Parts: sequence; structure tokens; C-alpha cells
Amino acid sequence: MSFDVSKLNLSYSEFVGLIDELYDEVLIYDNNYTIVYINKACERHYGMTQEEMVGRSFWDFQDQYWNLSVLPHVYKEKKAFMQKQSTYMGSEILTIALPIFDQNGEIEYVVMSVRDDFSNVRLNYLYDVLTSDLAKQKDFDNLIVYKSEQMQAVIETIEQLKDIPSPCLILGETGVGKSLIGKYINAKSQKYNKTFVNLNCAAIHKDLIETELFGYAQGAFTGSKKEGKKGLLELADGGVLLLDEISELPFNLQAKLLQFIQDKEFYPVGAEKPVKVDVKIIAATNRNIKKMVEMSNFREDLYYRLNVFEIEIPPLRERKEDILAVTYFFLNKYNSAYQREHKLSDEVIDIFLNYSWKGNIRELSNVIERLVVTVPDFMIMPWHLPKHLYEFDKPAPSTDRDSTLAEAISALEKEMITKAYQELKSSRKVAKKLGISQSTASRFIRKYITQAGDEDDKDLKDNEVL
Repeated sequence: MSFDVSKLNLSYSEFVGLIDELYDEVLIYDNNYTIVYINKACERHYGMTQEEMVGRSFWDFQDQYWNLSVLPHVYKEKKAFMQKQSTYMGSEILTIALPIFDQNGEIEYVVMSVRDDFSNVRLNYLYDVLTSDLAKQKDFDNLIVYKSEQMQAVIETIEQLKDIPSPCLILGETGVGKSLIGKYINAKSQKYNKTFVNLNCAAIHKDLIETELFGYAQGAFTGSKKEGKKGLLELADGGVLLLDEISELPFNLQAKLLQFIQDKEFYPVGAEKPVKVDVKIIAATNRNIKKMVEMSNFREDLYYRLNVFEIEIPPLRERKEDILAVTYFFLNKYNSAYQREHKLSDEVIDIFLNYSWKGNIRELSNVIERLVVTVPDFMIMPWHLPKHLYEFDKPAPSTDRDSTLAEAISALEKEMITKAYQELKSSRKVAKKLGISQSTASRFIRKYITQAGDEDDKDLKDNEVL
């Protein structure tokens, strides 16, 4: 006997809104691999919004956003399955998939419950996916989390030059991930993947860099090791040497590095015979090195040797599409590291999307780690955030010096939502313009403009339907 849903004291939109707030992911496919519903947990697991996933095919995401899916097994065997999986956001998840049949005994929908913590799960009545599928597991190490076209262009450039012996120069602001890009090149290379050595030229005293980089021979100087010492160039043989902050390399050593790049051999300090190695040199800097050349602060010939291939990583504020994905990547990482289960509120996500992130990826990582460790509540709310995340180009008209932080935020929300809605007359367009989800835009429009029962936006009504 089926339950009479009319007895539920909830509207359809209220019911769906509650499912959206579940910590576990709820995912529904039709009978042909198309996603017909997913709740907001998809942001934490995949860095994708509901709008970006609903209506798309399973095959658009398989092996790129998750691995080892049970869905093909459910369609084929018409049975319930469960499977431990990894996502490219760093989540370890357990997926339980149940087929829903029509009157003819054919699959009409597949309903999935996806949870993060599977250590104590015991579901013996479900069928495990064949262990042979584990061989198909994708390597999720050394992945760079991104969604923007700018970072896609960077990845495509890396694919072209990863096995080429010529040096490359990585440019970008502090904190954008230049070292990570160097590691990524090393990981993706078939030729230069034996070792990865990173030397920060600004972190070592200028008098020590030469011996650190090139090593020294036996008895090279007073106080040296009796047997001599291998330099980082020799230790990186067959792999990649990343020279971070290359702009800080002493001028007298720039000529010696240039000689190595040209000849693929060098003389350790005090040595009479050269050492020959095959090392891919990657240099990185956050400074305008071309300007330094013009001012005679960096060797022009070395600059052009290093700049055979140039990779410029745009700052995070110029690729806002990546903020959501990177945010949940770090939330997953630190939740796991500190054994927490924090969730970010919609308002916090909106603040993150509109903050300038002058410290780029590093600043975002630090903020998330701080929140995960210090916030006692399950839900991270705007008042938990560091004060510097609230950036206002100008004070909202309705705020004053005596306003509380919550009042100031509310006033700014109202000003931005009202202005955008008056211009665009659509919750979808408002959401796109302000970089928020449509459900958040609809809620703000009801709160600040239309009020309950006074809706004149067709999109608000449409939003009641999946």
C-alpha cells in the first residue's frame, strides 16, 4: 500500500528545498544516463552547480569528475549496487544506486545516495561491483582543479611541452600555484618524470646557492664534506628542476646556469671534470622579469633561454569559474585532515565568489583551513569569516557606522539584488550576473523585492519545478 503524499504538510518546492540541504548527495538518472536531479551536495563533491549538471549525460562526467561508477552495472544487471569512489575534488565517497522500475519491469529511474563516510557501512544485501573494475581506477594524484577556459589553455600548453627538453618560464602572482604547475609537468611527462626538485632562489643565502645548485668536489673548500656533495642539478637527473623565484638568482650565477642550459653539463665547485645530466629546467617568478632585463637586473641572454616556452597563470580573481571548485577541493581536504564534516552556507559561497583573492589559491586554502579548524558549528556562516573577506567598493546607502556586520551584509545584498533585478527582470539572469545560483537569486528576490505571494517573475515560478 503506497503512502498518500497529499498528507504531507509540505509544498513541492519546500520538499525539494529540504532535499537540497541534505549533507549526503542525492542523484537521480532517467533510463538513459541523463541526470534529472541532483542536490546541492554536488558542489562539494564535484565543484559543479545543480544548473551545470541537471540535464547532462553521465558520460559528460565519467572518468573526469569521478571514477568507478556503478551506473552501467545497474542498467545492465537491473540490481542495486554500491561502490567506493574517488572524485577529482579529493572526496572519497560511497555510492549506493537503486533501480526504480516501471509497470513493465523496465528501469525508469536510477536513484543514487552518495555519502562521504563509508568506514562503518554494512549493506550486505547489495551487490558489490566486480573487483576487476578497480584496475580501471583513474589516478587522481597531481590533478589541478579548475573549470575556467584560462586554465584549460594552460593545461593544453603543458600537454604540448611536457616532454620537450627546452626550458619553460612560469609567470604569475604569488599564490597562483606555480610550483604545482611544475609538479604537474613532471607528473605528466613520460621523459622527465623520475625526480622533481624544487629550489626557491629567494629562500637561500646568495653565497650558498652555487654549492646548493651545482654541488662541489672533494676538498673544494675549508669545511666542505670530505667526499664532496651532489648539487640539485645532479640529483634531478632524468627529471625536472624547478627554480622558483628565478628573478632572485645572483647575477654571477646566471651565466653559469645559462652555460648549463646550452651544454647540458656543468662544473661543480672545485671540480676539474664536468658533470653531464638530462634535466628539464622550469623557472618561475612573480616579478616582471622582462622589465628586470630592461633595467639590467637580469641577464637578457638567460631570459631568452628560459623563455623558450612561457606559461602565464592568471590570478584567481580573473577566473571566477574556478573559485567554487577550488573552494570545495580544500574543504574536502581539510575536513578529511582534521576529521571534520563542515559545510559552507550559500551566503559564504556568494562572498567567496565576489572576493578578489589577492593572495590567490594560497589565500583561499589558508582561509578554508582556518575555518575548518576554528569553527565549532557544522555550518560555516558569514559571521565565521575573517573580516577582510568583506570588500565594499562603497558603503551601501542604508548602512552607517553603527550598523552590525549582519545589517551591512543585508543592506549590500538588497542593493545589488534590487539593482540587478530592476535591470534584468529574471532570476536566471540575476544569478548569472552576480555569480550565484538561481535558487539563491530567487530567494533574495522574494526577500527584498517581490515579497511572499507577490511574484511577478516567471522564472521564480518555473524554479518550483525540477
